[in-house]
Amino acid sequence: MLYSGEMDVTIGDRKIHVEPGNVIMLMPGQEEYFTFSKKEDTWHRWISVHVPDLKREIIEQLSSLPECLPLSENMNRLLDLMLRIQQHTSATAPLLISLGLAALQLYPTESKQLMQKEEKHPAVYAAIAWISGNFANEFTLKDLAEAVGVSTEHLVRLFRQHEHTTPIQYVWRYRVRQAVGFLTNTGLSITEVAQSCGFKTSHHFARLVKQTTGHTASELRQLSWGGLRDKL
Repeated sequence: MLYSGEMDVTIGDRKIHVEPGNVIMLMPGQEEYFTFSKKEDTWHRWISVHVPDLKREIIEQLSSLPECLPLSENMNRLLDLMLRIQQHTSATAPLLISLGLAALQLYPTESKQLMQKEEKHPAVYAAIAWISGNFANEFTLKDLAEAVGVSTEHLVRLFRQHEHTTPIQYVWRYRVRQAVGFLTNTGLSITEVAQSCGFKTSHHFARLVKQTTGHTASELRQLSWGGLRDKL
């Protein structure tokens, strides 16, 4: 699961480029070489699942799925839960193994949902991909529209139609999601998190995080390292 930065995975003579906000499935029986961004920090996490009796037909079915998918909230929550449980048990605990297998089952389910869902306008897909790679930088609606080749007015209409929000509202919501991830899974200071996620001031960051999540940045960090862990 790649959250920030960028990553290239080389398998034999193939190279897979992974953008932030995506999950990639790697199959057994192959060697992978990872190359991470030299320009910015890369934040990634992974699940390793060992299934000794995986049948050939299942491997073939998994191999036919897309190698990359958008990282869903369900997949992210599953990984959060596994990491928190792992703090209190061994990597071979039955519950962790079950959760790992659940992630393996979730991937084809989400692949099918992705293929079946209503197609969005190509400019919306392009804008979302551009946002995921540039959310840490300052940019305007005009910059975003020019990057995907449509007018600002048309981009606003497309986002209202497909995302039920405006492009700029989507950007700030995306930045908050990234910030919450940094707060709950890294040791970066709150100021560093704000700067890494494209917020101009700490005040703006604090206000938007509180407005969106109902918690302050400090409370979110406490929930991660203390409250949620104790509840488990």
